[in-house]
Amino acid sequence: MGVKLINFLFILLLLSGCNPSNRQNQPSTSSGEANNRVEFHAFQQLLDGASVKGAILVYNAREETLLSNDFSWCQQGHLPASTFKIPNTIIALETGVANEQTLFPWDGQERALDAWEQDLNLREAFHFSCVPCYQEIARKVGSEQMKLWLDKLSYGTMDVRHENIDRFWLEGNSKINPFQQVDFLRRFYFKELPITDQTHHLMKQIMVIESQNDWTLSGKTGWSIREGHNTGWFVGYLEKGGEVYFIATCIQPTEAFNMDMFNIIRRQISLEAFRVMEVIQ
Repeated sequence: MGVKLINFLFILLLLSGCNPSNRQNQPSTSSGEANNRVEFHAFQQLLDGASVKGAILVYNAREETLLSNDFSWCQQGHLPASTFKIPNTIIALETGVANEQTLFPWDGQERALDAWEQDLNLREAFHFSCVPCYQEIARKVGSEQMKLWLDKLSYGTMDVRHENIDRFWLEGNSKINPFQQVDFLRRFYFKELPITDQTHHLMKQIMVIESQNDWTLSGKTGWSIREGHNTGWFVGYLEKGGEVYFIATCIQPTEAFNMDMFNIIRRQISLEAFRVMEVIQ
């Protein structure tokens, strides 16, 4: 069922000013017009069918409409995990710590994933989600510059200190919620972040995950384990026919879930969300 046809759902109008407090709760629009919130029950059916709990949040930029199965969940903050590689890459490019040609040499030590046991350039480090590579970036940026840039980017609530500079997005008290993830991506996409056109252009290229005949999916997954609880992310956007849809999927496994599937389920569920919206086939 298309978004325009779900007129039986209860719609709440929310004012979306451009101040930071509003950005913590929902995507804002440069025009300051109201966004619609639509409770989209098909998203809950997707999560139930996959034996996971959580929320899918989609923002239709043209219609200025937010769709989710659980807006309360979307207000809950979690560690960004590897979704932080998006702002981390932006900051690396803006500070000159890394560029498209930067090579992260493997030191020969055993790493958590075989894909990390090789020399990787920036694009490869992003797509292989190379934690050691991005820890190196964070250490080179340093805690003071990192805090400065995160403030400029209005990215969640990150607990950045000298002693945790290479792991603050993986453990500890840092948090970001689905509303903030979508808002950050929206501001990035529409060039509302204080970054150069060069960085924006390169990041858009780096973030592409999948391209089909009539649509392109860009984004990043993330997986954190905090106090024994697994939280999985997919954040990104889908472009089709001149339109763009932003998404933040944040899920946790139920007891019935097969954890061998957790690595792939976040992206699969996100694509299925676009299918039930009839954005893609």
